[in-house]
Amino acid sequence: MNEIARQLNKEMERGNGYLIEMLSEIGKNLFFPKGILSQSAEAKLKAHRINGTIGIAKEEGGIMHLPSIMESVDGLLPENSLTYAPSFGIPGLRKAWKEAMYEKNPSLSGKEVSLPVVTCGITHAISVMADVWIDPGDVVILPDMMWGNYNLILSVRKGATLSKFSLFTEEGGFNLDAFQAKVTEEAARRDKIIVLLNFPLNPTGYTVTRTEAARIVDILEDVAKGGTNVVAVTDDAYFGLFYEEEVLKESIFSLLTGRHERLVAVKMDGATKEDYVWGLRVGFLTYGISACDNQAAIYDALEKKTAGAVRGSISNASHLSQSIVLKAMQTPGYQESKEAKGEILKARANKVGEVSMDPRYADAWSVYPFNSGYFMCIRLTNTDAETLRIHLLDTYGVGLISLGETDLRVAFSCIDIQDIRELFDTIYKGVQDLAG
Repeated sequence: MNEIARQLNKEMERGNGYLIEMLSEIGKNLFFPKGILSQSAEAKLKAHRINGTIGIAKEEGGIMHLPSIMESVDGLLPENSLTYAPSFGIPGLRKAWKEAMYEKNPSLSGKEVSLPVVTCGITHAISVMADVWIDPGDVVILPDMMWGNYNLILSVRKGATLSKFSLFTEEGGFNLDAFQAKVTEEAARRDKIIVLLNFPLNPTGYTVTRTEAARIVDILEDVAKGGTNVVAVTDDAYFGLFYEEEVLKESIFSLLTGRHERLVAVKMDGATKEDYVWGLRVGFLTYGISACDNQAAIYDALEKKTAGAVRGSISNASHLSQSIVLKAMQTPGYQESKEAKGEILKARANKVGEVSMDPRYADAWSVYPFNSGYFMCIRLTNTDAETLRIHLLDTYGVGLISLGETDLRVAFSCIDIQDIRELFDTIYKGVQDLAG
């Protein structure tokens, strides 16, 4: 083991030894290298005359660049767009995102979390999280209706076992009994469990209520108190798009943070959907642990291990993308413009709810609960989902996603409100076509 990694582990063990038990073997061995990086950082501070450490090209005291490239970058200097960003992310963006996190999550008040580490989108954040916390054979608990890419990242690439519970009760709420049974079952067999919570959820567009969220946290805390280490991971990709009053309008990460020394909360979020910049690929990883004497030092160690995982995979996320997001966050009217876009999506969601549950479709499908995010799902009564998907695409030019034998996912985020009635009429016509 590298001596830097050993020292980081000692610092973590001094404050909370359970965290070391939770880290994957890769996580235990991760560190942020010194060498060239630290020497370049020192030179940046002290080499006032000539600095020959940086692996970029410069000329006439500035960053070498092609005019044709910079013509497409409006308002940002080459230093803030073309150069390498730190593997941790640019400091200003990390600080701004953390400050915004406290504004968006009131339950974090009085708690300390780590400084977010920037990733190349939330998908990369999931992969980095898995490097740090998941070993082959570890169990990841998640609902039976889930984003398909979890399987590729966690099961195929990391060798984890995905253990699923039924998402909804017959009445339509989050299935707390099934969740508790699954968590209890896996905790009885293992020293560590990983629980992945994705709200608003892809593919169903469901966010738990405040009451449901409180119970989820209590269940995980009880397991931790019982002697099982819990890595509680929140995928907050669609954060902020909440359309009903009773839903939890902050990340469940804020409720999990600080609950127990055997419970570490890991938050994955990003500008992707929150700022409507899907292709910029700016995500974040943030940690929340129980308070201890050297909490700041533990966070520093976790940030270095996480940045080491970034360094060892993609080196760093795009400096240009990070600078664009930071500049937007500092622009007057930023929050108001986000809220305006959110209202457009809320209007679409409300219209989808009204139309999709029209009694005249009742013989064809039922609607899964949805109250947030980009998506909703219908459960077909007597029609194969994939057969219907292909029929709608080939016959009517309508594209949807089939999930298993019975479910269709509708991304209302990309459908204008005036087209919603036509969409569900067409789906219904497709069902009738196949029945006939």
